Amino acid sequence: MEIKPDGSWLKRTFDSKHARKTMVYIVLGAIAGFVFFYFTEGKQLADLTSGDVFKSMFLGGLLGFFVTNSPCARNKC
Repeated sequence: MEIKPDGSWLKRTFDSKHARKTMVYIVLGAIAGFVFFYFTEGKQLADLTSGDVFKSMFLGGLLGFFVTNSPCARNKC
């Protein structure tokens, strides 16, 4: 039985299954936030401001983060 070094904390954290799932849900939430913003505002792509797009993508990313890290997502409701 050999003991392998664990490596850095950062590498162990980002290599975990939960961290990968969280990152995927953040990206999907950001994309969904942009799509929702685009279709509800009814503006052309040239008329969109970067601040509005960033806010909607940020809120979508937060929603994706919450979905994977809420107490109910971990069966602790």
